[in-house]
Order: sequence, then C-alpha cells, then structure tokens
Amino acid sequence: MRLVFFGTPDFAVPSLRALVEEGFDVALVVTQPDRAVGRSRSTLTPPPVKVAALEEDLPILQPERPFGEEFESALRSYDPELGVVIAYGHILKPAVLAIPRRGMLNVHASLLPKHRGPAPVQWSILNGDETTGVSIMQLEPGLDTGPVLHCIETEVARDETGGELLERLAELGAAALVEALTMVAGDAARPEPQDHSRATYAPKIDRGTTRLDWGRDAASVARTIRAFDPEPGAWTSLENMELKLFGGRAVNGSGEPGTVLEAGKTLHVAAGVGAVEVAEVQPAGKTRMAVGDWTRGHRVGPGHRLV
Repeated sequence: MRLVFFGTPDFAVPSLRALVEEGFDVALVVTQPDRAVGRSRSTLTPPPVKVAALEEDLPILQPERPFGEEFESALRSYDPELGVVIAYGHILKPAVLAIPRRGMLNVHASLLPKHRGPAPVQWSILNGDETTGVSIMQLEPGLDTGPVLHCIETEVARDETGGELLERLAELGAAALVEALTMVAGDAARPEPQDHSRATYAPKIDRGTTRLDWGRDAASVARTIRAFDPEPGAWTSLENMELKLFGGRAVNGSGEPGTVLEAGKTLHVAAGVGAVEVAEVQPAGKTRMAVGDWTRGHRVGPGHRLV
C-alpha cells in the first residue's frame, strides 16, 4: 500500500518508524518547514519527523501551507493510495484529503469522540480521566469527527505527567496504526461513525489555561501542574515574578490558598482544600531546578504567598 505521511513533532515519529519497519511503502513525508529556535533565532532546526525521514531516506516536502495547485500537483505525482496524518499542524483542505485514492487516516491521542481538538493529552489529565487511549480515524473536513477504525485503551497513571502520557500514547498510536492499516489492506476495516452527542473538546492550551488557581482543591491544582509538565509549564507568581512548578501532588495541609506552608527539599502550598507538594520549579529566565536549590537561593519560606 503506497502511503503519504503528514506529521511534524516527536509524537508522530514512532508511527513513521513503525510504518517503515513493517514494510509499508511510505512514498512521501510531508512536514512543516525548519524553524528558528533559541533566543537568537539564528539557527534553523528541522522538525523531528524530518529528522526521522532523513534517517530512513524518505522523500520530504515542507510547504509553508499545504494547499494550492503547486502542492496538490506535487502530492498527486507520488500517486498515494492512502494518507496518514499525525499532529501535522495544519488542517488539510478537502481538495488535499481527496488526493489519496482510499482517503486519509489520523492517529488521535484520545478515545473519540472524547477530547476532540488539539490538546487531548493535557485535557485528559486536567479532567482527571482514569483511562484514555488512541483512535485511528478517517479524516474528513470536520474537526476530529470522522468514523473510527480502531482504538486502543490505556489507564492514566496516578502521577503521570502530560509529557509521560504523550510519549506512551505515541508508541501506542504506532501500534494501533499498523493494526488499522493491516485491516485496511485486508479489506477487514469497519469504520464506526462517532456518537457526536457524546463529543467533548480539548481546546488549544493558552497562557490562561496554564496559570494556577490556588483557590481550587489540591487535586485539581496538582493535575494542572502535571498536565503541563514539561511544556509549557503551569505557572504562578511570587513577588510579581513568574514561577513554573513541576512534580505536583496533593497532600494534607491547610491555610490561605497560595500560602507556602513548608519550604525545604519540597514545597508545600495551601490550596482551596488541602495542599500541593511541588518537587521542582523554574523561575523566569532560569532553568528547571530542584525546590531545595531554589528555596536556599531565594530564602523562600512559610508565609510567602503565590498568586
């Protein structure tokens, strides 16, 4: 089966590698352009999928925007039978979706129709889901609304971070994709329409979403810290300076929300109900560090307030 693969970040790499290892004919990889990174913005860095594609000696296209006659003509020239789209970063237009003869499949990091949208992993942890998974879905113009071919479910570990869960789901998604494509190749795939009445949405993460609300219960605050670990980091303020927190978990404790209760090797902060223990912090402009190193250097102690 001749495939064209659309993907950009680390999450898509295990699936690309799995397709190659399983002998699928990946005729073309489409990924986003190299981007400038770092403070100087002087060095262009290729996306992870491009790095993997180069290692596998696969043809690559990097359009700034994946539409228009030039791009569509280039895509048609590879005569793809099926497309695979994983965290590519652009919504593909109907004209592009129609080019592969058997349509396009998407690996989505939730059990659809739950958590449609761009941030399903973070919202799964924010909502306290006990289970999540990956879905292999037929792409259509709607946002994550297409029929589902295959799902694999997994439990969300009690103290799992967004980064840890994303990494697990990337590997799970690769396995699910290979299974789904095997079914498609054998004409055994039976796509099931989604129940749209049960759909929930996982919107894009913005700065407001990642700000900690100490008035909430400790379990909710701890989930927020874990959901955005390692990126972009849940944040609060101490003496008008931004501070990102990591390694959060709910513990016993009480006090005015946001008040530091203990500051040593770990940091205990009062929440609306209970308290939150924090293992690592990242002050603005600094690297991530252990709480003990930060508290000694900044003389942070009980009674300080985070807002």
